[in-house]
Order: sequence, then C-alpha cells, then structure tokens
Amino acid sequence: MADTTIAISNELKEKIKEFGNKGETYCDIIARLLESARRRQLHDLLMNEEDSIPIEVAIANSRKKWQK
Repeated sequence: MADTTIAISNELKEKIKEFGNKGETYCDIIARLLESARRRQLHDLLMNEEDSIPIEVAIANSRKKWQK
C-alpha cells in the first residue's frame, strides 16, 4: 500500500497524539479510531429503537396475519 501525506493543523495533530499508545504511528491511531467509530455506528444502528415495536406486539400481529 502506498503512503500519502495529508495536511492537518498542529492542533489536530496533538489531539490525535492524545489517543495514541506508546509506539503507535499516526496511521495506527487513526485506523484504530476509525474502527472504533465504525463499530459504534453499527451498534447505534442495531440498537436504534425508532420504528420498532415490542416483541409481544410483533407476535400478536403475526398470529393475526397468519392464522392457522
């Protein structure tokens, strides 16, 4: 994989550094933060209760819809 250079402010560079562990590169830190953000985003999506109904209501609705 080829490397690239990106321009960031010194302030942002210091903020990124605060998340680093000993021996980590900026690339390591950013990759770890992005993975954490991806997992959090997935968690928030899966745990979002908007437009959801309780399981009891879903079961009752399915019994009405597919009566034996």
